[in-house]
Amino acid sequence: MPTYTALTTLPGQAAAEALAETLERLEPEPTGIGVFEVEDGSGTWEVGGYFTEKPDVAGLALLATMAGAKPFVVSRVEDRDWVAQVRRELTPVHAGRFVVYGSHDRDAVPAEKIGLEIDAAMAFGTGHHGTTQGCLEALSDLDRAGLRASNIADIGCGTGVLAMGAVKLWNAAAIASDIDPVAVDTARANMAANGLRGRVACVTAPGFRHDRLRRAAPYDLVFANILAGPLKRLAGDMARHVAPGGAIILSGILNRQAVSVERVYEGHGFTRMDLRRIGEWTTFTLRRT
Repeated sequence: MPTYTALTTLPGQAAAEALAETLERLEPEPTGIGVFEVEDGSGTWEVGGYFTEKPDVAGLALLATMAGAKPFVVSRVEDRDWVAQVRRELTPVHAGRFVVYGSHDRDAVPAEKIGLEIDAAMAFGTGHHGTTQGCLEALSDLDRAGLRASNIADIGCGTGVLAMGAVKLWNAAAIASDIDPVAVDTARANMAANGLRGRVACVTAPGFRHDRLRRAAPYDLVFANILAGPLKRLAGDMARHVAPGGAIILSGILNRQAVSVERVYEGHGFTRMDLRRIGEWTTFTLRRT
């Protein structure tokens, strides 16, 4: 069965989410809709619809005009065994003390490494992105420096790989949260696949806005691998939920955005412990003073 995609961009999260809601009512209706911020610091958002039959091109054009968006680009996606292709392309990733691998590569994990099994899914964090690698390397460095966190939060968890790594490293307790319920379901499944069922709570929430996250504070360590804008808005809540002397690992930050993010966190009582760059991405390790 052929699959079609319809993609557009427009400024502003609110406008993008409104367009996505309107897109749901198009006939034929999409089987899935995605809303993502373009990671270039411009404030541009992408809205995409996925269809099992050719979408109404005229209807899409009208929706784009009404929303002030660029015209939708409609493409037909060729039939392909995507699972097989992803498995071929996603080779194990070594990051500090960790190896992130797919279930098809279980035999590729060295005995001295901590294996994190993540199959490609509809959530961010297979270990191949520079931000995920940076966070795992930062976690390894904290361990080498003598940190032993026992209460951990992973905000914007995606597949849950960061919470998983910390729990395996220190036999700790963790809560993983994401605003996307698909990501939360994926994280929950990954915990089970890695023998961590019941050791990492997975909840749907923006930031710390969940009773379970609030009750478990203050945290020794918090991960937030999201984007620069949301990270800045999270700084106040981060200060309220991290214990004095606790550490945070931040990523999803373009190198040119790093100074502005660090200044915001300095204003909320955090000081830099480490900074690393992988490609165009910066990862911070900060301590609450």
